[in-house]
Amino acid sequence: MTIAQKNRAQTEAGPQVVSFGCRLNTYESEVMRRHAEKAGRDNAIIVNTCAVTQEAERQGRQSLRRLRRKNPDAEIIATGCAVQLDPKAYAAMPEVDRVIGNEHKMKAESFAVDNHAPILVSDIMTVEETASHLVEGFDGRTRAFVQIQQGCDHRCTFCIIPFARGNNRSVPMGRLFDEVRDLVAAGHKEIVLTGVDITGYGSDLPGTPTLGQMIKRLLAAVPELPRLRLSSLDPAEADDDLFHVIANESRLLPHFHISAQAGDDVILKRMKRRHLRGDIIAFCNRIRSIRPDAVFGADIIAGFPTETDEQFENTLALVHDASLTHLHIFPYSVREGTPAARMPQVDKAVIKGRAAKLRAAGKVAMGRFLESRVGSQASVLMEDNGVGNSEHFVPVRVSKTFEPGTLIDVTIASTTSGQLIAA
Repeated sequence: MTIAQKNRAQTEAGPQVVSFGCRLNTYESEVMRRHAEKAGRDNAIIVNTCAVTQEAERQGRQSLRRLRRKNPDAEIIATGCAVQLDPKAYAAMPEVDRVIGNEHKMKAESFAVDNHAPILVSDIMTVEETASHLVEGFDGRTRAFVQIQQGCDHRCTFCIIPFARGNNRSVPMGRLFDEVRDLVAAGHKEIVLTGVDITGYGSDLPGTPTLGQMIKRLLAAVPELPRLRLSSLDPAEADDDLFHVIANESRLLPHFHISAQAGDDVILKRMKRRHLRGDIIAFCNRIRSIRPDAVFGADIIAGFPTETDEQFENTLALVHDASLTHLHIFPYSVREGTPAARMPQVDKAVIKGRAAKLRAAGKVAMGRFLESRVGSQASVLMEDNGVGNSEHFVPVRVSKTFEPGTLIDVTIASTTSGQLIAA
């Protein structure tokens, strides 16, 4: 049975998971689905919420209400970051049968058929290790996500996530390598390393291995892995071993996403980030000097409290100055309990306008990058409907039919509508 056939068979029945937010949530959703499936909770619908913005939380609540209307007899379980932060509010929703916190959601016993506790939430700040689990595959995905760490030791003034995820907890290398081997054996040709703060990996482990050291050992331990991709990187934490493996290991894909957040030094300091504007540019330039085909994306917040027009222009200029292409733009959203919520706020209409300018700049930058790829070679991991993802994480359409999960080499002939077209 192929990966695609297996995935289709698995999704025809059994528990459902609706996931919001980051790639880590995607990974955790698969773990929860398998726990619920093994426990026989086939009637369960699990909503894995996000709390990074007010809009993300609103979407989660809206989904819970809609799912109840469409599935009146289902067992609806709310979990994730928004639930961890305010479990009583979710437990009070008439649409919700159970709430499970971020620690408990990764444990099989939380989904045991005889476990009907309406609220399973503990103090996340007291948790000292990640739950032990191995994922054999991912439904409907040719790429597989692997959690390498959980939580964050930093306290950016805009961010509530450490209080939903706890402090940094890294997964030991042996467990990571076993999981990656199993996923590759199951047919996955691309692994994405994910977490809350992956560049903080190893600081809590014996010997304090760095992210770069772990990646170097992982690629040596699993030579059969064709492609390895990284999720968001903090430029302040990148170690020399990471740059070394970027320079010397082609299986580590040349697409790097930066947790930039802003391009003005005053705003970055008010955010309590540990890098400045020049550090972001230097990070990108250093990687380009050792990996000329590298492409960069970034998370950027529009309209952070106190941001002036001039400070915003510095952030907007960063798109050009650092040659960023894959932008994730977040209009600033007040999160109660964070220092930024107590700062002078920018008018919402101004925030909306700044976010639109950043998205427009990102669209132009991406268009230029796509045009630059015409005539070049690309390695494409096929997904569905004749479209796959290149090593630079851009969609590529091919004329022939390939089974999802097939890795092919193509020549890029043209570009249209945000896609590359293979010859």
